[in-house]
Amino acid sequence: MIPRSVSSFASCYKAPLRFHQKLTFSSSRTRSENAFHKFLANNKQWHQKTSSDKPDLFPSCAKGQAPPVLWLGCSDSRVPETTLCNAQPGDIFVHRNIANIISPHDMSSQSVIFYAVNALKVKHIVVCGHTSCGGVAAALGQGKIGGTLDGWLMPIRELRSSLAAKGAFEGKDDKEQALTLVGANVQRGVDVVRKNPEVVKAQEERGLTVHGCIYDVGSGQLTELDTGEGHEDLKQRMEHFKVG
Repeated sequence: MIPRSVSSFASCYKAPLRFHQKLTFSSSRTRSENAFHKFLANNKQWHQKTSSDKPDLFPSCAKGQAPPVLWLGCSDSRVPETTLCNAQPGDIFVHRNIANIISPHDMSSQSVIFYAVNALKVKHIVVCGHTSCGGVAAALGQGKIGGTLDGWLMPIRELRSSLAAKGAFEGKDDKEQALTLVGANVQRGVDVVRKNPEVVKAQEERGLTVHGCIYDVGSGQLTELDTGEGHEDLKQRMEHFKVG
């Protein structure tokens, strides 16, 4: 389990919460509505059990957060970071998007990284991809997806093109090609994170580390990739991307 560390560094939003006293639905509830009500019931059971087993957890969470880990992952419903890491609320700060694409031009992910590194002082950043990724499968295909997704997946399509030019897919079946692209996308994400000026500074000053992982949705196992840097690569990165 990832160790839990909670401090009062970041105070919680204290505005009062207001809930509707009564929710009304049509008599013909859809499957999704039934699922929603099931989740509400599950939450009540979870709240009661957790409050009994760990009476200090929720009061501690109310005081603020100091998670040791920032998780940059995919939005896929099968990859819930807190569950697969057997962690608790307050352990992991999270940003997820389609196909765990990390771009220096994406203000959402970059804002999360900035806050996690500078305010929360996380000790680890994890970039996590997973098997059976729909975004990767789409990037390997030739079909048009539509909406904003074609543009969003462009970095993975470009990565696919680069790998194909190097012969990285030769002799591999569809599953193996997908896994190759998943790994390359994680490595690319790690590289982008490591070049972030705030990350460079934190690595130099307090030993922040960046990891790359792949989660196997078919087995439930999380594997760390070898994303290490050579001494010269590290030295060059520190020289070129450190600012201020």
